[in-house]
Amino acid sequence: MTKERQGAGVLNATTAFLLWGLFPLYFHAIGEVPPVEILAHRMVWSLLFLCIVLTVRRQWKWLPDVLRKPKVVATFAASALLLSANWFIYIWAVNNGHVIDASLGYFITPLFNVLLGLFVLKERLRGGQWIAIGVAAAGVAWLTWQAGTLPWIALVLAATFGAYGLLRKTAALAALEGLSFETLLLFPLAAGYVVWLTVHGANTFVNTPSDTTRALLVAAGPITAIPLLLFAAGARKIPLSVLGMLQYIAPTIQMVLGLVVFHETFTSARLAGFIVIWSALALYVAEGFITSRRTAAS
Repeated sequence: MTKERQGAGVLNATTAFLLWGLFPLYFHAIGEVPPVEILAHRMVWSLLFLCIVLTVRRQWKWLPDVLRKPKVVATFAASALLLSANWFIYIWAVNNGHVIDASLGYFITPLFNVLLGLFVLKERLRGGQWIAIGVAAAGVAWLTWQAGTLPWIALVLAATFGAYGLLRKTAALAALEGLSFETLLLFPLAAGYVVWLTVHGANTFVNTPSDTTRALLVAAGPITAIPLLLFAAGARKIPLSVLGMLQYIAPTIQMVLGLVVFHETFTSARLAGFIVIWSALALYVAEGFITSRRTAAS
């Protein structure tokens, strides 16, 4: 792997995570639109944008073959539902003052992936991984105790995105084609809901006096697809260990936005829970780095 290729990969992946980190600013800018309607418009305009990209790149040959494989269609239907659930919870969280809770979800996603590997893929965990999961569980327990309720936003985001990643890990399609097919499967529901809103006079895209809001809803297409395409391009050019480190850029930016821009409450007790979870992540990353070095040396 050349330094130029790896450098380009780091740039692509870093840009993707930076854009994902700034998502709260976008969803807050269209806060007048209900979360379900934002989700529907995101699917509609994403499909339009992806169709343009696929047409320009002449990458439509995969679709007829996929439609002839019911198992593949079922797998992507499941991943599409998980993705839409993750999007909905994230949009709702941002527009209801829970940006920091949402960022926590993406901090703990890697540890949730380890659990999926244990229970679904029957992978064996190393001692260091068990310790990291135990420390993270203690952090979640502390946050639950001091708040009086489970941090459900973070847990649902981690669960849905982790399960989505598991399905996509063994998917038959690459990132662009996979996202396009997922969006294609969701499009009838999204378009039907937009039509229903229009018939009942509740379509914000039509009713809003703000051209900016309309433009931002249309922009949901490229805003959704471009970071994913950058991520896919970067992931092919850099080691997984590097990619794993870069993924914390997005939730870090989101947490800073929650504190500085949206002025969300962040008590010392809550900070203590986050520090415990960050310690678990540090243990997880350090254990993976040491293990990979030992493997390379042997």
